[in-house]
Amino acid sequence: MLLYTLLATSVLAQNKPQPKPKPKPVRADSTSDAIADSILIDRDSVFYSQLKTRMHKRRLTKQLYRLLFRDVYNSRVQSGEVSELESNPFQKYEGKVIGDIYIRRLEVFGQSVYDTTRKAANWVAKTGNRLHRDTREGTIRRSFLLFEKGQRVDANQLRDNERLLRNTNIFHDARIIVVPRKESDEFVDIYVITQDVWSLEPAGSFGGFNRFALGMNQRNFRGFGHTLFNYVSYRRNDTIQKAAYRGRYLIPYIGKTFLTGQADVIYERDLRQFGARIFRPFLTPDTRVAGSLEISHTQLPRNRIYLPNDSIQLFPLAYNFSDMWIGYAFRPILGFMDPEDRTRVIVAGRITNYDFVRRPEVINPDTNQLYQNTRTFLLSIGLSKRRYTRDVLIYGFGRTEDVPYGSQSSIVTGIDYAELGPRMYLGIKYSKAQYIRKVGYIYGLFNLGGYVKTGRGIEQGVLTSEVNYFSPLRTGTWGNWRHFINLQYATGYNRFNNEFISISGRERFGPNNDALRGTRFLLGNVETILFSKLDILGFRVAVIPSVNLGLISYTDRQSLWKGPLYQSYGIGFRFRNENLTFNSFQIRLAWYPNLPNNPQALRFAFNGIPALRFRDFDVAAPEIIPYR
Repeated sequence: MLLYTLLATSVLAQNKPQPKPKPKPVRADSTSDAIADSILIDRDSVFYSQLKTRMHKRRLTKQLYRLLFRDVYNSRVQSGEVSELESNPFQKYEGKVIGDIYIRRLEVFGQSVYDTTRKAANWVAKTGNRLHRDTREGTIRRSFLLFEKGQRVDANQLRDNERLLRNTNIFHDARIIVVPRKESDEFVDIYVITQDVWSLEPAGSFGGFNRFALGMNQRNFRGFGHTLFNYVSYRRNDTIQKAAYRGRYLIPYIGKTFLTGQADVIYERDLRQFGARIFRPFLTPDTRVAGSLEISHTQLPRNRIYLPNDSIQLFPLAYNFSDMWIGYAFRPILGFMDPEDRTRVIVAGRITNYDFVRRPEVINPDTNQLYQNTRTFLLSIGLSKRRYTRDVLIYGFGRTEDVPYGSQSSIVTGIDYAELGPRMYLGIKYSKAQYIRKVGYIYGLFNLGGYVKTGRGIEQGVLTSEVNYFSPLRTGTWGNWRHFINLQYATGYNRFNNEFISISGRERFGPNNDALRGTRFLLGNVETILFSKLDILGFRVAVIPSVNLGLISYTDRQSLWKGPLYQSYGIGFRFRNENLTFNSFQIRLAWYPNLPNNPQALRFAFNGIPALRFRDFDVAAPEIIPYR
């Protein structure tokens, strides 16, 4: 733990670099200068890197350096240079033959895909680089590249591949450079530059030898890109179950099939689950076939059932689950007229089966409908149009982020064969996002679905909508900042008696509170994220003032607008080191003036915040629109 803590604090410790053998320089023509110049290893770059290191040893010379010189890496990140809606930089090489493919793997600490001359000379950072096993070159070639030697350059494929590398959980960042051969107009060489994240993530707690937990998550096991996670806990005073275990093994992108395999084992006090899954998503707009096969057994020894009178009953639950789907994507007829049009039609089918081994008794349509043995057949057809642009300082703290924009629409229909009688399902989904210059990013979502059953009409209906917005990156005295606005609405129609939605919890309103339950809600969140210039032991610091407002009600009890307006006002400090795998840390102070059954209005919290992801516009497995 001590060594890991020291490693976590080392990212900004940059001293005089030690001489190392120079790799083959990468040079490109003017179309690639913006990227290629940042990775050239030449005398000027080395000179200024060494000069910066020496001048940063004293406060006076450090300030002098900042007045005289511009840091290329930081200026690119902070100014948002990479956020331009640029044309595809690989388009010029479309149709050229791929010659040699070079893999350049950067060290975890010190270097950057923006500047490969940066070195980690601090002993802690150097030790971390030695202890970390870089992703094997053969693994990158075999499992993470969409192209091969001898193929012709596909500009869209190269851009998709660069995004694919960045979105894996083993790389901090990645770049692909195309370099034409001087002796040939037909051939080009490709340089793939990757930088791993520190892949070993410990976890645990210690409250004495009668109460402790110990875990380890290795996201790049032996450099193969595999994830190996183990977590063991022990509570001697627990009369139900003293020891608990949770484990996972995941193999991403098995060869050129791009299949991912996963196995899970959970044996805890309130959840016991054993499952395996193999899946392949629509990784790029050009992926034609996707699908998944999953089987699992789940036991909930203390499952909570909410009764109509708002009381809670504990009843053991156990069931077997199987799920299989397959989808096929193709270009619409009109799309063949424009090779740059990446619109795809996707047709998919799915079979899901729930077989309960232990459950509350199912007698009639008014009791425990959620625990019926069911087999559901679904079919969907959708239209997907997705593109990506690069940006920085949105959900990350300086790494390149690929922002999806486009639209997605789909219709889902099928039959649910349940114990209490079959019923039809129909749902529609639509989402759209656009990057508007000088305005920001706007995303909208609308979902509507429900079952139709003979004699009962529509049941378990749901309508959800969402609007997300963030402003362009602004630069101020204290750093860079954006505004974020999020609006969510959901309502149910003729839902079962023991179904509800909640606006409590960390991802919505804050503390868990059973009083914040109902059948429909409206929730708004406004926050400003200031990515400050502060750096504490290698962790970038963001300051986040926020406001949450929420309404929730039962449709058959009261109007949504007549209920209390729940409020939350807070300020948070988020710490993130992009070279490490673990979540961001957040310290937050929030005031909840009118939460029911809340004896403490002012609350302090310290927790981990998982990395947020953008919603993409691929049409995946047909699904029942979730009620949440």
